[in-house]
Amino acid sequence: MLDLPVEPVTAAAFAPYGTLIDAADDGKLFGPDEAQLVLDRGTPRFYVMTLKRRELGFRHITRHLAVTQCLASVGGAPWLLAVAPPDAPDDPAAVPDLQRLRAFRIEGTQAVMLGRSVWHAGPFFQQPTQGFFNLELADTNQVDHHNCELDRRFGVRVRFAVSDGGW
Repeated sequence: MLDLPVEPVTAAAFAPYGTLIDAADDGKLFGPDEAQLVLDRGTPRFYVMTLKRRELGFRHITRHLAVTQCLASVGGAPWLLAVAPPDAPDDPAAVPDLQRLRAFRIEGTQAVMLGRSVWHAGPFFQQPTQGFFNLELADTNQVDHHNCELDRRFGVRVRFAVSDGGW
């Protein structure tokens, strides 16, 4: 079992994996601190997905080679996300670097854009079910869903290290 410490998300800490999107005043001009989307390899899809709560751990991690992905909690609840850098972003046989796996607590008022090919596990949350805004391509889950089974490949399961459920 690999215990993965959970840290509060900051723009700097999340930068190797994508973009942290904080609330901004209406009318703010587009800048480098905002999501630089890659949606030109298919039809963009924006939807609300409903997920069921899972244990605070995982044995597989996923990435999408063709697209960035934006995620945000519906209703303002915090959530957890594990990420690893997009090494070999065009190689479907690549595996994640577990030494650079990190976990972040994302506030309900924030969103993230996962860079193209960023490994990710989550979202994880405390409620029985939770809605998430999701922006990806229409066929991402059918043709661009690359998984690494961590238990089979590396002999590990990952568990979020959170104290007293206080996240």
